[in-house]
Amino acid sequence: MNRTYELMFIVRPDMVEEELNKLISTLGSSVTSAGGTIKSEVWGKRRLAYTVNRFNDGIFVLLIIEGAGSIVHELERRLRVTEPVIKFLTVRTDEETKRLDKIKKIRESRKKASTAPAPVTPEAGSEPAPVTT
Repeated sequence: MNRTYELMFIVRPDMVEEELNKLISTLGSSVTSAGGTIKSEVWGKRRLAYTVNRFNDGIFVLLIIEGAGSIVHELERRLRVTEPVIKFLTVRTDEETKRLDKIKKIRESRKKASTAPAPVTPEAGSEPAPVTT
């Protein structure tokens, strides 16, 4: 069953761009060989909130992965043993996407209901209609 995951990892700030691209392509090839899809974004060098392994800066990389959980498990194993990787975090986002889509549909249906023409009512201050019996 394919699910969507976001995998953010931080590498050492002194890592050469060629090595970073090689790492990303290696991770991408392992995902595609297992039958998943991957999109990658390099966010660049940013300041860390706290010192990690004597580093105050790091290069942030975001991978958006669609595939089975075993693919993510393998990627996390590789990131643990890769020397330049300082930290990583994986989040499953498919359930959140479903929840947001449901909320969006509810809001759109409420918006359509509120924009529907309201029934015509007599204005305030006008005479009431005569009652016939």
